[in-house]
Parts: sequence; C-alpha cells; structure tokens
Amino acid sequence: MTPPQQNLHVAIIMDGNGRWATRRGLSRAAGHRAGVAAVRPIVEHAAELGVSVLTLFAFSSDNWRRPPHEVDALMRLLRAYLRLDLDRFIKSGAKLTVIGRRDRLPPRLRTEIARAEAASAGGARLTLRIAFDYSSREAIARAAAAFAAEPEPSLDRFGQLVAPGAETVDLLIRTGGEKRLSDFLLWESAYAELYFTDKMWPEFGPADLAAAVAEFRGRERRFGKVGVAA
Repeated sequence: MTPPQQNLHVAIIMDGNGRWATRRGLSRAAGHRAGVAAVRPIVEHAAELGVSVLTLFAFSSDNWRRPPHEVDALMRLLRAYLRLDLDRFIKSGAKLTVIGRRDRLPPRLRTEIARAEAASAGGARLTLRIAFDYSSREAIARAAAAFAAEPEPSLDRFGQLVAPGAETVDLLIRTGGEKRLSDFLLWESAYAELYFTDKMWPEFGPADLAAAVAEFRGRERRFGKVGVAA
C-alpha cells in the first residue's frame, strides 16, 4: 500500500462537459459553464485531502479545431473565472498559474492571466495550475531543442526544460469515461497512478476526488522496484 502522503500532485483531465449538456438538451456552452462551476468546490477541498498541486486540463492545443463559437466561449469563460474567483483564491491561500502557450490567446485573456498570477503569487496552501492551449508533445519538443545545447545533459535537466518548476504527477484523473491521456503532462506523469471515471466533469465533486485519492493511497507504487508482497 502507498503510505499516507501529503503534498500530492493531482492532475485532472476535465472531460465530458459537452456530452453532459447534450444529454440534458442544453448547449455545449452551458456544459462548459457547468464545468467551470465544478472547479470551485474541487479547488476548495483539494488541500484538505493532502493535495498541494492541482493541475487542471482546461483547453488543449488540439481544441483549436473546435467550432470558433465554442472556442470563443471557452476563452471568455476562463477570463471570467480568473476575474471572479481571484479574491477567493487569495483568501484560501491558493497560488494560480497557467501553463501552455499564450501567444495565441486573446490579449484581454493574457492580461487577466498575468493579473491573477501576480495577485495570487503568495499563496502557499495550494498551487492551482490551469493548462490552457497546452500540448505536452510541444513542450517536450521545445525542451529537446534546448537540451541539445546543454553542456551537462541529464534526465533531471531535461525534465526542468519540459516543465520548469513542476512537480511530477502522483495521481492523474480523467472524467467522462474515456481512457487516454490526450497529450497531457506526458513527461510528468511517467509514474503517475491513473484513475478513470465515467462521471462527466460537471458531476465530479469533492466526494469523487476524495474517493480517487483514497484509491490512490491503497495502491502500491513500485517505481520499477520489487513490490512489498513479492
């Protein structure tokens, strides 16, 4: 069994917003709004479960292929989320960072991201990382190009280039019933425990996160070594 562990890095692929809405006769935009609402209780309860870093996959680089009106809605939702929840982050001791490309984002969204990051920089209870316009393969490719010029190459140094300052992922959760990583934190999740649930993201709450963490704590993580029962 995995011994009790604090300072967990939990990463979540928040999948199923659109399908959740479609099944209820709602627009996909309504599903994304419900998905944003589902983030708040997860963030508020994560630290109580021993989570110190929470990375949420909100928008992949491949999501630019979606209809323009849906992409625009997602951009507006992130900007509104950062603006409306910033005071809540600060009061709860959360530090917010956004990972991924920013050069393709609307200027007003880039401004809101920078403002939220600066205002919450002192948070020490929880680091909330939102992956937006993010591609793990692109991050690895950029790191490989920089790595070629390194005077003393090492795996640790390569990891720093892929994800500067990031912790390795302990538990990776995907909602929505799909069982794939979808180009999310591939390097950081090399030894992550994977947890898949059929619940759509708007249905996933603090009790579901607690269940996932409890299952994680019951698993034996060997990292290539011989297990305890062997």
